[in-house]
Amino acid sequence: MKPERKLYGKIKNISKKITWTRLENLSLLGTPDLLGYNHNCNFFTLELKVANGNRARLSPHQVSFHVMHPKNSFVLVEWKDKHLLFEGKQSLALVDSSLSSLDPIVDSLEDCVKYLSSL
Repeated sequence: MKPERKLYGKIKNISKKITWTRLENLSLLGTPDLLGYNHNCNFFTLELKVANGNRARLSPHQVSFHVMHPKNSFVLVEWKDKHLLFEGKQSLALVDSSLSSLDPIVDSLEDCVKYLSSL
C-alpha cells in the first residue's frame, strides 16, 4: 500500500465529521488528493504527502494548483512522528525549504482534523 493511501486511512478514521472524496484525476495534473466537506458546509482540498527526508516533494503542477487556489487548500505532510498541516499558499516554501524551518498551522493529526472541521 502506498504511503499516501495509509495517511488517507489515518485521517479518515479520526475525522468522522468530515466527508472525504478521493480525487483520482489523471487528466488535470496537480489536483489534490482529497476533497473535504465539513459540518459547517465548507469545501476544502487536501494534498497528502509522506516525507522521507527533510522536504515535502510537490510537483510543479501541485504547487501551481495551490498558488492558483490559495483559499481552503491545504497540504498535510507526514514527517517523522508528526503530521504537519500547511496552507496551500505555503506550497512554494514547502518545495524550497526544509520542513524543520517552516511553521505549519498544526503539527498533529488530531489538531489537523480540528482545524479543518472548524473552517
